[in-house]
Amino acid sequence: MIRKLKLALGILAVAAAAPAVAQDSLLEYVMTSCDADLKQFCSQVTPGQGRLLHCAAAHEDKLSGQCSYALYQAASLLEQLSVAIAYVAQSCETEIKTLCGDVKAGEGRILSCLEGNGESLGDACKKALADTVSE
Repeated sequence: MIRKLKLALGILAVAAAAPAVAQDSLLEYVMTSCDADLKQFCSQVTPGQGRLLHCAAAHEDKLSGQCSYALYQAASLLEQLSVAIAYVAQSCETEIKTLCGDVKAGEGRILSCLEGNGESLGDACKKALADTVSE
């Protein structure tokens, strides 16, 4: 489960397509749910560069149910997000290059660009956006 979360976080960091607010909320949820576990097992670890996640992985068999569930939920959500990002990126590859090529990735800017060019999008891209983007 921890490995799955690490992979999903890595994908999310590379893709940088989710709004920062969503990332912050998910991180806050995990940190709140795992607060007691992190204090108990990882209090000597300096946060940053995935060190807390590595510490939690080292103590995976001792984590509380609340923390384990939060990590599982986060991993599941991030996996779904990474699949959606890949689907849109593949379906809208041409539009991303031609219509949004000068847009800096991250914080939902490419998604905003695609949505702003709705009339110029191909059918596959429109379908991918309709399938994955909730209003």
